Amino acid sequence: MRAFLPLAPLMLAGCVSTAGKIVTAPVKAAGKAADWTTTSQDEADRNRGRQMRKQEEQERKEQRRREKEGY
Repeated sequence: MRAFLPLAPLMLAGCVSTAGKIVTAPVKAAGKAADWTTTSQDEADRNRGRQMRKQEEQERKEQRRREKEGY
């Protein structure tokens, strides 16, 4: 039994490391979920630009239709 005592810290090091990963896993998962559910400013700007271009295209189509009908 005494022969294993000097080796005990080496054997337990893996357990401590694994336990640390298990404890931090929920925190990391919550952080990822927050990243997925929130929109960055870049994404918001890109989406707004896309929406504006789509609206402008719709207005141009409507204008051409009105011109074609003689309004």
